[in-house]
Amino acid sequence: MADKTILKALRGETQAVPPIWMMRQAGRYLPEYRATRAQAGDFLKLCYNPELAAEVTLQPIRRFGFDAAILFADILLVPQALGADLWFVTGEGPRLSTITTDADFAKMKTKDDIHKVLNPVYETVKILSSELPSETTLIGFAGAPWTVATYMIAGRGTPDQGPAHALREGNNALFEQLIDLITVATIEYLDMQIQAGAEVVKIFDSWAGSLKDEAFEKYAVAPARIITQELKRRHPSVPIIGFPREAGDGYIGFAEKTGVDCVALDNSITPEWGAKYVQVDGCVQGNLKSSHMVTGGQDLIDEVRHVRDAFSKGPHIFNLGHGITPDADPDNVALMIETLRETA
Repeated sequence: MADKTILKALRGETQAVPPIWMMRQAGRYLPEYRATRAQAGDFLKLCYNPELAAEVTLQPIRRFGFDAAILFADILLVPQALGADLWFVTGEGPRLSTITTDADFAKMKTKDDIHKVLNPVYETVKILSSELPSETTLIGFAGAPWTVATYMIAGRGTPDQGPAHALREGNNALFEQLIDLITVATIEYLDMQIQAGAEVVKIFDSWAGSLKDEAFEKYAVAPARIITQELKRRHPSVPIIGFPREAGDGYIGFAEKTGVDCVALDNSITPEWGAKYVQVDGCVQGNLKSSHMVTGGQDLIDEVRHVRDAFSKGPHIFNLGHGITPDADPDNVALMIETLRETA
C-alpha cells in the first residue's frame, strides 16, 4: 500500500511521472458503462446495486489502467438518506424535494439514520477493496456541505445557486442548521467508506466558487475543516483531497486552513498559477480542461505536457479540472495517459 503512486503524492513526494485518475472516469462516455446502466434499470438503481456499482468502478481501470479508482456513487445520496425525495429526469439531471422552511427541516432524519439507506454504498466499497489491482488506490467521496445544500434548497442544480444564497441571507438560522446536519452526516458517511476499505476520500465542493469572501470562509472552508479534523482524528493515516471548484484566490491557503492533504484545481486557473500559489503548500491535483477529451489531437498532447511540466517541481496527481463529459472519446483518454507516461 505504501508504494501506491497516489499515496506517495499525497504524502508530499514528487514523482517523475505523476499518478493519474480522472473525475467521472466511470461514466457515459464508455460503452461498457452504458450497457451496465441499462442492465441496472436507471441511475439510482445502479448506485444502490453493489455488484453493478463495483463493476462500473472497475471498468475504466481495466480499460485504461488508472492509478486510482473512485467509488461510483453520487453526492445526492446523502440528502436522500437524510429524508429528501430524489429522482433523476432524463436529459435534465437530479430533482429533490426542497428544504426552504423550518417545517421542511423538521422532517429530516438524523446522521444516525443515514446508514440504512447508504449501506449498499459501503458494500460496493468492500467489493472494490478486494477486487481492485494491488497497485490501484481506492478513493471514496462525498459532496461538501455547501454544494449539497444548494441542491437540497433549490431542488435541482441552478446556474448561480441563487435559492441557496437567498436562504443563507433570508433565514440564516435555518441555513446553518442545514449546513451543520450535512456536515455531521458527511463525516459519518466518509467514516463508513473508510471502514469499508477506501484509502483516500475526496470532498467535492462543486459550487464553492459562488461563495465570496466571508461566506467562502464560513461555508466552504469551515465545514471542510470540521470534516477533515474529525476524519483525521478517527483515521489519522487516511489522506483527504479537497476540491473547492472555481475558488480562485480561495485556493491559496486552503490546505493549511482545512487540513486536507491535497487541493484539486479546476481549469479556471493556469497550472503555473496553481504551482506558484497552491502547490507550495503540498500536493495538488488537476487540471487539464475536460474539453480535450472531446477534441483530442495535438492540442491534447501539448496541454498534457504543459500541465505535467508546470507541476513537475512538487507533488502532483494528474486529473481533469472537472469531470469528463459524456461526449468524450475514450481514445482521447488513452492518448492522455500515453502522453503523460511517455519517456521524457
